[in-house]
Amino acid sequence: MTLFPLPSTSDPAEADESTKRGEQARALCLRLLTARARTRAELEAALAKRGYPDDIAAAVLDRLTQVGLVDDEDFAEQWVRSRRLNAGKGKRALAAELRKKGVDNEVIDGALAGIDAGAERTRAEQLVRDKLRREKLGDPDDRDAENKVARRLVGMLARRGYNQTMAFDVVTAELANERERRKV
Repeated sequence: MTLFPLPSTSDPAEADESTKRGEQARALCLRLLTARARTRAELEAALAKRGYPDDIAAAVLDRLTQVGLVDDEDFAEQWVRSRRLNAGKGKRALAAELRKKGVDNEVIDGALAGIDAGAERTRAEQLVRDKLRREKLGDPDDRDAENKVARRLVGMLARRGYNQTMAFDVVTAELANERERRKV
């Protein structure tokens, strides 16, 4: 008795088209990942923007996640390390950037857990010190000029995601240190 395979209910041309679209989606993701690491949400958005169906996008992204090319936790840790070192960002700004990139809150919390208040304050002090070296300080008795410099520095730290109270404390202390340094 010879068994014959059951006839396929799906159209072979449709299966070929689906496979072709899957390969195109995979190629797009790999090309995007070549430039820099990306989150799953960023890749989903790129695939959706180019009109790939959700099922193909999900299959491609699941496979890339499975082989380790898409890892939101690793991305978040690298992003935090890089942005703290190069841009001097604070916790609040880093969390906002990661949320914008589609990273889950639990992953964000895990990535930011390594930053303690002391390290954040030290980085803020360093940023203010670097900025103050280039800042022209007027007469020590001119409160308006000193307040203007202080507002600028507190604003710089606030834009980088630092707590306003800590920023004000750091700026006040560093302004006093810089004035003392320039007296010598």
